[in-house]
Amino acid sequence: MCDETTEAENRVWLAAHSLGRRDIGKFGAAAAAAALMPGAALAAGSQGATKAGAKGRLVSIKTPDGTADAWFVHPDEGKHPAVILWPDIAGLRDAYKVMAERLAASGYAVLVVNQYYRSARAPVLNSLSDWFAKEGQAKLKPMIAAITPEGTTKDGAAFVGWLDAQPEVDTKRKIGSTGYCMGGPFTLRTAAARPDRVGAIGSFHGAGLVTDKSDSPHLLIPKIKAALLICIAQNDDASDLKAKTVLRDAAEAAKRPAEIEVYAAQHGWCTIDAPVYDKAQADKAWARTLETFRKYL
Repeated sequence: MCDETTEAENRVWLAAHSLGRRDIGKFGAAAAAAALMPGAALAAGSQGATKAGAKGRLVSIKTPDGTADAWFVHPDEGKHPAVILWPDIAGLRDAYKVMAERLAASGYAVLVVNQYYRSARAPVLNSLSDWFAKEGQAKLKPMIAAITPEGTTKDGAAFVGWLDAQPEVDTKRKIGSTGYCMGGPFTLRTAAARPDRVGAIGSFHGAGLVTDKSDSPHLLIPKIKAALLICIAQNDDASDLKAKTVLRDAAEAAKRPAEIEVYAAQHGWCTIDAPVYDKAQADKAWARTLETFRKYL
C-alpha cells in the first residue's frame, strides 16, 4: 500500500527523474486531462454524458454494512459486460472517474466504488498527493481501519448483485474487477465472493496480495474461477521478491489462467493523478487489461 516505505522509495525515484513534490499537483492535472484519450473530461456532478460517448451517474448500493456510494459509467446504448473498479488508497475521486470513463468507452459498464463508505461519502480526498500530507493520512487511517477482509468480501458480493440488476449490464457475460494499490487484493476477495460471476481480475500495484496471515488474499485463488492479471511495481517486487512466485504457484495449482509480471515502474504508476504515473507502462497494463477482459468476460 502507499505507506511510509513506499512514499520514501517514490521520493527517491522522483528526485532521480527530476520531478519534485512541488510538481505533483501540476503533473496530476496534466495526466488527467491528456494521458488517457483525446477529449477526456473529468466526470463531474451527479449525472450526465461524458465526452467519450458514455453516460455516468452517482449511485447508491445497499450492502450488509450500510449504503455505498459509487460512480456508474457505461456506453450510451446497449448491454455490456460489467467491471467493478476498486480505487487506490485515496479513494473514489475525479481521477478514477476519468479512468472508468476510458474503460466504458471500450465497451464496459463500470462501477467505481467508494471503499470508505462506512466512514464518509466520496470524495474523501481529491487526489493521491493529498494522502502524502499529514492531514490526509490522519483523515484516512481510521477509515482504512474500518475496512476488513470480511467487509470487503460482503461488499464485492453486493456490488455484483447490484450490477446484475442494471439494464445496462449484460448478465450473460462474466463480470471483471480491477483494483489499484489497496484495491488490488479487493479484486481477489470479490472474485471469491461470487466465483459464479467474476470471470477476470486485474490487480495493478496491488498491496498485500501475499501475506503470512490466514486471510491472505493469495489463499483465495483456489476458490475463484477468474483469470488473473497481476501487474507488480518494481519497488514492490524489490520489497518482497517471493510474492510473484507464490502467486504464480497458487494460480498454477488452482489451474487458473494467470499473467503475473513485474513492470518497470513505481508503485502507483497506473493512477493518472499519481506523481509516479508512467504513461508507457500504464498503456502496457491497459492493453493487457483489454485483452484479458476480451478473452474472459
